Amino acid sequence: MTAQIDDGGGPLTIADLEAALFAAFPSEHAEGWDHVGRSVGDPDAPVERVMCALDATEANVVRAAEAGANVLVAHHPVFLGAPASFGPRPSAENPQSAAALYEAVRRGIAIISMHTNLDRSLEARQALCERLGLHALSSIEYPDAPERCGLGALVDAEPIALEALSRRAAHAFSTVPRIWGAPDAMVSRIAVLGGSLGDLGELAMKAGAQAIVCGEAGYHVCQDLAARGCAVVLLGHDASELPFAEVLARTVCASGVPTDAVTVMGERRQWWSLDEGALHDNR
Repeated sequence: MTAQIDDGGGPLTIADLEAALFAAFPSEHAEGWDHVGRSVGDPDAPVERVMCALDATEANVVRAAEAGANVLVAHHPVFLGAPASFGPRPSAENPQSAAALYEAVRRGIAIISMHTNLDRSLEARQALCERLGLHALSSIEYPDAPERCGLGALVDAEPIALEALSRRAAHAFSTVPRIWGAPDAMVSRIAVLGGSLGDLGELAMKAGAQAIVCGEAGYHVCQDLAARGCAVVLLGHDASELPFAEVLARTVCASGVPTDAVTVMGERRQWWSLDEGALHDNR
């Protein structure tokens, strides 16, 4: 199957798909250190089938190929800095990114990533809050500009105990969170962020957040925020961003790729906890 451009102008190419993704998630919204867009693949090749995933790992390249896809659209870039060489099987001399690229070239898979530019999108903001049954008011970056793209989301909710919020988040993101703050603390203004909190904790507190739900944050950052009255719920970096594969899939379909030619890689964390059992059970 080859995706067709809506106006009948020929097959949808990998370059066309990349352009459509950048139209939805502009490259200028990405951080300067980020690597977004096409990392490997023939831009003139027609799009046949697309797999959408959180990560562009060697294993996911193989899974995409086995599903008949010739394009892997991922949230996380396959690399931030290009590896010195490319070869099979990750090793000390051959990082997993190099192995992923080697396998992609060998199997004819193009890799396109939408990372911090997607993080700043309205679609990402909505996807995270919808998982929690909440409605995003604005980003954490621009709390007074609801329609402006920016990192994270601010939410005003009915007062809820931190423990109850954490249980809701654990269920919504299929994870086991680490929580900083008193279980019975009541919160109503919540900041939600996929991935790393970084230095956004201060902005969240300035915007009145009483709790932050995010993927990960440094120990001392959490310690300081909790001491100052802002609870932190850590979901795990990957668990917090699994909804972004669905965001990417919807955008790919909107570009003209038929729905039946787009697959979302099943949600799966890459880590596990002793309380849950083995890794293969955490799907």
